[in-house]
Amino acid sequence: MSLRRLERLEEPPPDEAGQIEAGPLTPAQVIEQTHQESEKVEKELKEIEILVRQSTSEVEKLAQRNAQLTNKLRSMETNIDTVPRQDIKEIYTAAQEAQMRLFMMRGQVEQLQNKQENLQRFANSLNKVLEISDELGDAQTANDTPKIDPAQSIGIIRIIDAQETERQHLASQLHDGPAQSLTNLILQAEICERLFDTDPGRARAELSELKGAVGVTFQKVREFIFDLRPMMLDDLGLNPTLKKSIEEYEQKTGLACNLTITGQDHRMPPHTEVTVFRVIQHLLNNVHKHAQATHVQVSLTVEDDKATAIVEDDGDGFDVPEAIAASRERKTIGLSSIQERVEMLGGQIKFNSSMGKGALVEFWLPVT
Repeated sequence: MSLRRLERLEEPPPDEAGQIEAGPLTPAQVIEQTHQESEKVEKELKEIEILVRQSTSEVEKLAQRNAQLTNKLRSMETNIDTVPRQDIKEIYTAAQEAQMRLFMMRGQVEQLQNKQENLQRFANSLNKVLEISDELGDAQTANDTPKIDPAQSIGIIRIIDAQETERQHLASQLHDGPAQSLTNLILQAEICERLFDTDPGRARAELSELKGAVGVTFQKVREFIFDLRPMMLDDLGLNPTLKKSIEEYEQKTGLACNLTITGQDHRMPPHTEVTVFRVIQHLLNNVHKHAQATHVQVSLTVEDDKATAIVEDDGDGFDVPEAIAASRERKTIGLSSIQERVEMLGGQIKFNSSMGKGALVEFWLPVT
């Protein structure tokens, strides 16, 4: 299993990256490009499927290995005075390497599965376009060829820009958070290694501190992964994931947040669940960063045909047109981006706020 192969899947083909064909497209050109894109996506899906199987198998092996080493560690800690120093060093090193490898492989599997899911939705959309084009046949002539909507293109460009800005933000968070913590752990491990032969007592104390630091770092990484993509959203659905997210939000921010869930208790399409979760998550982050609020109320109602969510706070409020315009100007994942995301999925979102009077944001999405 190679990370290099995964990175290759993320990169656009060198002959197409950064190239945008100028001028209106004819139906034949649109259909041809859609066919080509569909073939490339299907090829990538097959490659990712192989990688997912290989990575999952590797995770299972690493999990077994990690369990074996954990049992060895427990046994060694019980009889640490009788275990040779070299054996202690080797077992701790092997356990640390196994845990780190297992963590990295699980993250790789999750990343591959997320990409597989996104590509599959994209492939389904392309196939739908091709089906419609086959039904239409050659009924339309070149004179009444529909042109690509410039407004739609601008919306897509904004979303791409916002995604890239968010990726830069995540890269910075990884560098300043988990990456820095792991560097410190490596330094502590090297100190322990040097102390084993000269001062065993201090080495044990350093190992105890190292173990605590590993636990703290691991918890931070788990929180970071949950923010990126909570696995329980796929396993358990929106309701329990939202409840857990609200609980952690209260613990982190100290801000009282009440969640009310009513209506049908059934699973929705994955893209609907993740969009509802992300929009609520983004709105809550905005409240924490900008609103100076003391209380937030989140409501979710799931009906047969749609899901409706409301996020209301008692903070400073904001000027809605000004905030949306600023979001578009900064090209960040702000109010304008979530508005476009909701509307692209066939829903609607309303912002109700003014300076000094709190804010209420309500949006709904179809669930069928």
